[in-house]
Amino acid sequence: MVAVIILSPLQAAEPGPRISIDASATGWEISPYIYGVNFGPEEDREAYFQELGIPVNRWGGNATTRYNWKLDITNRAADWFFENLPDSDGVDLPDSSIFNRFHEKNVEMGVDTVLTAPIIGWTPKDRERACGFSVAKYGPQQKTDPWWEDCGNGVLPNGQNLTGNDPHDTSVQIGPEFAQEWIAYLKSRYGASGSVRFCELDNEPDCWHWTHRDVFPNPFSYDDVVNRGISHAAAIRAADPGIKIMGPVIANWMGYFSSGVDWYSGWSTGPNWVWWGNPIDRNAHEGVPLIRWYLRKMREYEEQHGVRILDYLDIHAYPYEDVGGDPGDAAKQARRLRAVRYYWDPEYPVDGGTTEFRGLIPMMRDWIAAEYPGTRLAITEYGFGALDHINGALAQAEALGVFGRERVDMATIWGPPGLNEPGAFAWRMYRNYDGRGAAFGERGVTATSDDPDQLSVFAAVRQGDGALTAVIINKSLQELVTEVSISGRRIRWTAAQVYRYSPSDLTSIIRQPDVFVSGPVVSLVVPAQSITMLEFPGPREIRNPRREERR
Repeated sequence: MVAVIILSPLQAAEPGPRISIDASATGWEISPYIYGVNFGPEEDREAYFQELGIPVNRWGGNATTRYNWKLDITNRAADWFFENLPDSDGVDLPDSSIFNRFHEKNVEMGVDTVLTAPIIGWTPKDRERACGFSVAKYGPQQKTDPWWEDCGNGVLPNGQNLTGNDPHDTSVQIGPEFAQEWIAYLKSRYGASGSVRFCELDNEPDCWHWTHRDVFPNPFSYDDVVNRGISHAAAIRAADPGIKIMGPVIANWMGYFSSGVDWYSGWSTGPNWVWWGNPIDRNAHEGVPLIRWYLRKMREYEEQHGVRILDYLDIHAYPYEDVGGDPGDAAKQARRLRAVRYYWDPEYPVDGGTTEFRGLIPMMRDWIAAEYPGTRLAITEYGFGALDHINGALAQAEALGVFGRERVDMATIWGPPGLNEPGAFAWRMYRNYDGRGAAFGERGVTATSDDPDQLSVFAAVRQGDGALTAVIINKSLQELVTEVSISGRRIRWTAAQVYRYSPSDLTSIIRQPDVFVSGPVVSLVVPAQSITMLEFPGPREIRNPRREERR
């Protein structure tokens, strides 16, 4: 039997913001795909995916831009001296490739795969180890591979980038047929039910001229992104009409609005990061932001050919402020928690000479509505760092709540937490808070806090049993007392279940004593830096806690 008590405001606790939940409406669908990861860890794999309720695992990142699926070899680009490095022993290819093993493990776990299809136009030429900037061929460079000193970083001793290298040193040119053949092969190998469900059009094209400058040295343009996207998406759709195609996988907010051509033309006319005075590429495309232009051209393709070749607008969205890495001092931890506002707050400040930015997710939703209605929204890389610390867990829990509230259709974190790190408990609070599969509801309902910078709240209704669930995040350094008022449900709740993750025990979510509901209002004490789940039972599960006590 679970004891039921009334929680009174503790003398030591500070009065906190009030919380309101309006459950009167039917709500909106919360996509399960917002709880995804990139490269979920191999250690404790089964426990990881099951305990955290991970629905989708992305195969992405810089190396996938130049992955040769036939030879199972990648070029690691600027991440590691522009080297071609084999991913397997080369036996029984492509069936035994590293990607196939990745996908097959996902299928075993009941997890969907996001594949990254190269559209940059180059791929490793063979399985031999090679590098883009050989010291023997191109001369001394600032850094070399400590295990292979002939491979340089492509930067001359004077700090200038090496130019004029031959991309054929490592690579051969490819066209849309390379991706088309890959998708057709996967569909043939795994069948419709076991094949890859999602396919991205490469990775961060706005970074190609930095990350892959040995084969793509010039700043990217609107036409690079749009024309390559259309030709490859059409080829992929022909190979698998059912696959969900995602693009353009832009890396950062600068690329949402303009191209690399714009950045460099603007830098020549003003201070660094201010390119708006001379955006020649954007002006050549009717002054329309790059993402909007991309959506427009994808819609025009469908209108002309009767085939949709873009299912998800796919972007990367790291916080504007520098919050990654270790937990940092108190100031950095405060920035980390504030940085989640980047995703939804139209007043969140972004520097760089632009007044166009107005809250990432609402802005993208507006652009989709204006240019290509019916397109879904994916954020396939993001992260706040410090997942080994309660501060990072709080930011991650906030982000997952925001993704559900703002109706993102897919989100996959880059650098997911370990199974037992604090960050992993952000997933558990939404996907498995009782250790037996109890999850946050699938239909979002309106929930507000008088001060979301101190105390934020996200609420939903669980469809299976009708339970109302609410995640409350205390981001402050103080224990707070709050009143949670609920409207719009004709249910006479007498009690709610309480589950909590806090610094008092960073190894588990603790079931707390039930709290009484009166009015319906719950008076609740929430510890500093904590995540609390309230579960209000569905219509068939209402019970009388006082009667249970008498038993």
